[in-house]
Amino acid sequence: MDNNNYIPALRFNWLTKLYNPLVAFTMPEAKFKKALIEQAHIEPNHRVLDFGVGTATLSLMIKDTNPLSEVNGVDVDEKILTIAEKKIKKAKAKIFITKYDGVKLPYADISFDRVLTSLVFHHLTAEQKHNSLKEIKRVLKPNGELHIADWGKASSVLMRSLFFFVQLLDGFKTTNDNVKGLLPAYIENAGFKKVEVKKNYSTIFGTLTLYKALN
Repeated sequence: MDNNNYIPALRFNWLTKLYNPLVAFTMPEAKFKKALIEQAHIEPNHRVLDFGVGTATLSLMIKDTNPLSEVNGVDVDEKILTIAEKKIKKAKAKIFITKYDGVKLPYADISFDRVLTSLVFHHLTAEQKHNSLKEIKRVLKPNGELHIADWGKASSVLMRSLFFFVQLLDGFKTTNDNVKGLLPAYIENAGFKKVEVKKNYSTIFGTLTLYKALN
């Protein structure tokens, strides 16, 4: 995934400023991100990476919950990173934000204890999903953990119907694997162990799933 080939948070760049209020209005954002952080069991000395940091909502929640941990965020979207930096500055939080090329994460091997990511993987093509997971595995320490919140297999006919609107916005090519429940297979194929579905949430746009995997 290079800078010219990524899908912005709301598919179109002009919608970027609407991302925070739209997510807050349509989804139990605080609830599922809090659950994602809790399942990660972050310790005071942990280095944490927020993959696809977006507007830094998750990073700020991680730092607030775990003030002694080191929190890093990475994203390919320069416009959304500008919003993130403003939010971090306003919160007076110590979070390290980095822009990357969407291909190779700008970190050394075995750098992080935890990688968390929220609503990122449904934006990625199959090739991008595979490459991103391999890169995440590379920068994770042995026995480090990956925690993902994203759209999962529809839990009912209603949830599948509702997810159609997400696909109209974000594209069918990148979202089909999510709604078919194939994300765990991608994670396993990248070399992760003990891939688990931890929790499902029914939202007005479909089934949101929390995943956990061990490096």
